[in-house]
Amino acid sequence: QTARSARTVVISGVPDGLLHNDVMTDILTIHFQMSKNNGGDVEDVIYPTDKRGVAYVTFEDQKVVESVLKKDEHRLEDKRFSRYYLLKVTRYSENVSSSIIYLVILPL
Repeated sequence: QTARSARTVVISGVPDGLLHNDVMTDILTIHFQMSKNNGGDVEDVIYPTDKRGVAYVTFEDQKVVESVLKKDEHRLEDKRFSRYYLLKVTRYSENVSSSIIYLVILPL
């Protein structure tokens, strides 16, 4: 679980309620796999969460986390949106909230 949390980032600013949750999960997965977004292979995306507009993205390689965090601006764009949305990407911390810890202890 510690290794998994080291490969996870917290995404805030996800547009809530615009598209079906499965579609938004796919859009987030694609965004964070793209090299132009400093991304890489995504292992898992947890969306929605108990916090509106927040998702958790887990990468297969921890190096991708560092790369994604270095990108100045993450613009979530899709033809289904009328505009782009700026995402805030932060390092995952088990101290953020008890709800995150709950998500981490779920079986893989």
